This record gives sequence, C-alpha cells and structure tokens, in this order.
Amino acid sequence: MSTSKRKIEHLKLCSSSPVESRFKNSGFDDISLVHRALPEMDMNEIDHSVSFFGKKLKTPFLIASITGGHPDTTAINAALAEAVEETGVGIGVGSQRAAIEDPEQESSFTIVRDKAPTSFIYGNIGAAQIREYGIEAMEKMIEVIDADAFAIHLNFLQEAIQPEGDVNATGVIDSISEICELDIPIIVKETGCGISHEDAILLKKAGVSAIDVGGVGGTSWAGVEVYRANTQSTDSYRQNVGELFWDFGIPTVASIVECDVSLPIIATGGVRSGLDVAKSISLGASVASSALPFIEPAFKGSQFVTKKIEQIIEELKISMFLTGCKNISQLKKSPLTVTGWTKEYLAQRGFDTSYFALKPDVL
Repeated sequence: MSTSKRKIEHLKLCSSSPVESRFKNSGFDDISLVHRALPEMDMNEIDHSVSFFGKKLKTPFLIASITGGHPDTTAINAALAEAVEETGVGIGVGSQRAAIEDPEQESSFTIVRDKAPTSFIYGNIGAAQIREYGIEAMEKMIEVIDADAFAIHLNFLQEAIQPEGDVNATGVIDSISEICELDIPIIVKETGCGISHEDAILLKKAGVSAIDVGGVGGTSWAGVEVYRANTQSTDSYRQNVGELFWDFGIPTVASIVECDVSLPIIATGGVRSGLDVAKSISLGASVASSALPFIEPAFKGSQFVTKKIEQIIEELKISMFLTGCKNISQLKKSPLTVTGWTKEYLAQRGFDTSYFALKPDVL
C-alpha cells in the first residue's frame, strides 16, 4: 500500500474511532498543582508567552504532527495552520515521507507555511526512513516548509504491527547523530510509547536539541492498526498483537520525569486541557502539544480549531492564576504533588518525587 493512501486511512480512523489508550492514562490525574488561595495578581495580566528555539509562542503549546501526504489532507493542514497563526502557537507537520516518494504531495505540507508564515513549524520523518533517504532528503523536507526545527519520530511499535512496517532499528542512534549535524534544531519524538531515561541520555549524547516524550495516554497507534486490520483483512494475528500492545509503554507524566536530562522537553500524549499544559510545565516540560483533539475541528474549519486552542489557553491562564504564577518561569518553579500509579512507577525507577512538592515558593 502507498504511503499516501495509508496516511488518509490513519486520519479517517483517528477521526471516527476510539483510538486513545484504554487502561493506562497519561498520568495527569496523579498530578496536583498546589492551590494558592491568595494569588495576589490580576489574571488578565498573566504572561504565558515563551521563546522556543528562537520563536516566540504566545502560549507554550504546539499542535503535534497530524497529517499530510494526500490531496485530502491539504484542507486539514490549511485549517490547522490558519488557527496556529491566529493564536500564536506552533505546529508540526505529519510525516513527510509521502512527499519524498511522490513530489506531487508536497502541497499538502507547503500549505502549512503558506497559511502560517510567522509561526513555529517543525518538519517530520520517521527514524526508520532516515537511512533510506539520507541527509539530502532531510534538507529538502526542511526547505519545502521553511521549517524552524525538524522532528525524527520513533514509532517502532506501529512499525512492528503494521504489515508494511519497517522493523530494522539497527543504527538509528548513529543516523540521528548524523542528522544533528544539520544547522537546525532536531527534535526526537515518540508517537505514543514514551521515552525512558536511558534513551533520553542516548539522545542527548547524539546531539538532539529537544525530546518530545510522546507518552502513553493519547492516541494508541497499535489501536489504529487494529482498526486497519479489522477493515482491510482477516489477519487475526495482526489484530491480536495490536490489542495486546494497545497501551504498551511509559505514560506521559512519567516520561517527562524520565527525560529530564537538561534538554527542552515537549509533553505529548493525552494532553487534553490547559490544566494538563500547566502540569506539564511544572513537571519540567518547556512546551506541551496535542494532536487528536484537533482532528475533528480541522475537518470543520479553522475557526473551530481556533476555538479549541483558545479554550486551552484560557484553561492554562486559570491554572496559573490559581497557583499564583504570573508567568511561565514562575509556573516552572511552582510545587506539585505526585500520587498513585505514577508515584509508584517513578519510585521503582529510582526517582524521588518529593522534590516536586518541595520546590521553592514562587512568591
């Protein structure tokens, strides 16, 4: 099956089927910000802007990579990009592999920069494809969308389940290291299974500029492949394997802690509100991102995407107001508590979560 056709199948399945994690959640329910009953500020004066790789974001939020590579995705990316430009957040494009295989698909990606000329935009390709296409192809993908950064996504669970998947993961870290020699920030992002401390250290040594944890709690790509198997074949083996690994991996909150290796962190995976964004920042992330909540609005038009982003921004402002944080720097220093499954997991992994509750007072 062509990459282009697979991309539109994925998009339609994500918009119409329950593809989120079933039994493991992202961990945000185990995080509580410490309420300040006397915030001593005007909520309307809160500054929630940040600088991210030299670009100002009005809010520390990105629409995570969703789509591209099929004619039917052009309008979707246009709606997403228009909303991003209006609200001052950032965006990542979907895997640009389809445009490498068929240059006629480039317009589904270039539309993002056309509609968001001043926004932070990152390009995207899978780790399994780096060796296949080489540095020159990466440079082409960056140029096509005038990218501010470039993401290499890790999706080996999905590759292992889909019948056309590439499961040769040898030499990936060396390829990433080579890509990091390009004169552009390189982000390595998981796509739903999270990143461990051990791998975060390897990525830092390879020279990456940021880590997107892409943890369990949002879209399960094993789940997406289950639906593909159900609709396209009678391959019960693929269906069963997808069901087995539906929630495999490290939840987002735990992965944020795991990836604290002195690199910018993007918190992705089950981020569904501005409160989740606030918790992510307080845990140590630089920005948060989300994809699935924007697919349905994007089918309707940019105004619906804008409305969803504005809701997240307002929820973040309320969270900052109720924790006494006038800006993102203060939010990073604000205390929180970790309980439940997340606390138990992190303790077994050797992390002392009491640090978060003992952070210095922000006032």
